[in-house]
Amino acid sequence: MARARKNSAKQGSEEELFDEAFMKQLELLSVIAQRIIRGRQRAERKTRKVGSGLEFADHREYSPGDDIRKVDWNVLVRLDQTLVRLYEEDEDLPLRIIVDVSRSMAARGGVKLRLAKRIAAALGYVGLAGLDRVGMTVMSRSVHETQPAVRGKGRIFRLLDFLRAAPTEGETDLRGGCRRVAAESRSPGVTVILSDFYDLEGAFDGLNLLRFRKHEVVCVQVLDPIEADPTRTAVRGDVTLVDVEGSRARDLTLSPEVLSRYAEAHERFCRHLENKCRARGIPYFRAYVDEDFQELLLRVFREGGVLR
Repeated sequence: MARARKNSAKQGSEEELFDEAFMKQLELLSVIAQRIIRGRQRAERKTRKVGSGLEFADHREYSPGDDIRKVDWNVLVRLDQTLVRLYEEDEDLPLRIIVDVSRSMAARGGVKLRLAKRIAAALGYVGLAGLDRVGMTVMSRSVHETQPAVRGKGRIFRLLDFLRAAPTEGETDLRGGCRRVAAESRSPGVTVILSDFYDLEGAFDGLNLLRFRKHEVVCVQVLDPIEADPTRTAVRGDVTLVDVEGSRARDLTLSPEVLSRYAEAHERFCRHLENKCRARGIPYFRAYVDEDFQELLLRVFREGGVLR
């Protein structure tokens, strides 16, 4: 009976995650996003790829097996060189949204995971409204589930249902998760990662792999101010701290000085992540759970390269 009540409570909280007020907010964000990209050539995200389109791009030397119809005969006659004409073609770049569903994201009642899911839903809705293909992945060391890319604003409910049903378990494993995303991606695109990034070494390996596979990566670090700066709490004295992911325990005496040093170390951790992202040309954003949601999204829209 207790289990039934617990499952019912969880279902209710997930329903409230994307309630009617939130959906109205998404519609407003979509309108604002379209204003941001107004004046650009197209609302859809495109890349120029050498292929079989109509616009000439370049030459390369002929190789056995090339289509003889693409040989530039004028160059052959004039310069006695056998070259193949290359053309540009338009290709859809999908928007991929990755949500870290590890146990650290579910700490303190899941406030970080709740924000991450809302950001994912907003990015997905705006992408679908702009005629992009949008796919989602939830991941941890023990979870990896993917919603294949869909197109059309009406498909937002499929993405919302996917986020609602996502399990929350396992340790943070950005290296493994990004590796699987890279392997299952048929074509590179804009890939947004929503995580607390409490796996710094694995994060850099994963980001480098996605960039190597030509993904345009955007990092959104979801943070709880209480975790970042516990001096704001009344917790003091002798305590036992338990790692929510590894179940490791450590006895400590929490004094104002200890909490202050922790807050400084956490800030250094975040700045290290930010600097490493900037050095790689990766847009980086901090998203605090107590931040104004609309202002946060507009900042990502304007500066993150998500809208094209």
